[in-house]
Amino acid sequence: MSENFRLEHDSVGELEVPADAYYGVQTLRGARNFRITGKGLHPLFIANMAKIKKATAIVNGDTGAFDKKISDAIVTACDEVIGGKFDFAFISDAIQGGAGTTANMNSNEVIANRAIELLGGAKGDYSVCHPNDHVNYAQSTNDVIPTAGKMTVIDLIKPLLENLERLTLALDEKAWEFDGIIKMGRTQLQDAVPVRLGQEFAAYSAVIRRDIKRIKAAELEMHKINMGGSAIGTSINVDPRYLAEIAEVLSKVAGYELEKADDLIDATQNLDGFVSVSSALKTCAVNLSKISNDLRLMGSGPRTGIGEIVLPAKQNGSSIMPGKINPVIPEVVNQVAFLVIGHDATICAAAEAGQLELNAFEPVLFYQLFESITAMTAAVDTFIENCIIGIVPNKEKCYADVEKSTGIVTAMAPYIGYQRSAAIAKESLRTGVSVREIILRDGIMSKERLEELLDARAMTEPREITSK
Repeated sequence: MSENFRLEHDSVGELEVPADAYYGVQTLRGARNFRITGKGLHPLFIANMAKIKKATAIVNGDTGAFDKKISDAIVTACDEVIGGKFDFAFISDAIQGGAGTTANMNSNEVIANRAIELLGGAKGDYSVCHPNDHVNYAQSTNDVIPTAGKMTVIDLIKPLLENLERLTLALDEKAWEFDGIIKMGRTQLQDAVPVRLGQEFAAYSAVIRRDIKRIKAAELEMHKINMGGSAIGTSINVDPRYLAEIAEVLSKVAGYELEKADDLIDATQNLDGFVSVSSALKTCAVNLSKISNDLRLMGSGPRTGIGEIVLPAKQNGSSIMPGKINPVIPEVVNQVAFLVIGHDATICAAAEAGQLELNAFEPVLFYQLFESITAMTAAVDTFIENCIIGIVPNKEKCYADVEKSTGIVTAMAPYIGYQRSAAIAKESLRTGVSVREIILRDGIMSKERLEELLDARAMTEPREITSK
């Protein structure tokens, strides 16, 4: 065997591992078997596995499971992994068979080999510190991987929620700024009744605030972990002291509260908490996409479309049509929404596919869920910075559309009746004569009374129906 390699063995057999590698034989087998996405494990997922290994080493050192010098070396190695120093040594593909065993062993082997170095040994000399017997002591892939997944979701959701809060504030600002601008509301893309542009933006803010509540509620489920459940939730090979302490110690390492699930078997079998998170993200994606659709419609034109608002010009819109500007920011938000909605279907399928005591499909679920959160976080950020805060209204166009619309005749219905109002609307559409002009021409009511009833702002709020 070349001096560039070391010989390692596992239950499958022997394999040459690069001599300087921090990973070991089990990681290498997994990397060769699962060349799927070409993308590695998420850096936060790597760090969170290391946080779990650190917490378990602390507890195992305190309970005397093995020599304190070994547990201390593991803790130091974990800190280095948490800091990103050994990300290069995590060669596992994001999607893998084995319910994440390759990822777990990648973490165990890297931490073990670094601990061996810290203890004065040579990488691969597992008599000093063993990936399974020390780093993975009192654990299983089946409690480590879902717990690391939950911690990663918690970490990723925080900036998403911050951006969504920023979005609501930006929308609120526009709602206040646009409150005096009256435009025509539309239902089924047809003229309906007047609405204030500010009211529309306030409604956008309201729906995003609901999304924030939904996401926060789903995120709470991520704080219930199955650490100590071991292979199937029955806590085989787990010391009662470890079981009692691991969630508290991991909470201190993570920097936020985690607690042992009420039923460890349930928490090992079922991934419904992740489905809840994905569902909340999907709902938010639907709402963000709807808002983006509205902005693209209201900004369409600029001469031959609706043209009620002007979206910020961010880049050339065409390689052939000079001066064309496209709504590229709402378009990218739409596309991220499509991504999240599609990922939700994969996440649901993966969660449903679990069998008996374990779900083997966490890797693809995490791959899609992490991407959903990350992409949505970035999409909301660019939506705020490159679209929402730069929107300006086309006041003249909004006012002119209200005046020429037949929708304003709705305000007359309580006073002259539905049928007569409909006849006025039909004549206006047929002849082009405005509703206001027809009513005055036919002497249906006085100019003063008509001005009162067709006051644009009054039509956007409840008002008492006085005598006909």
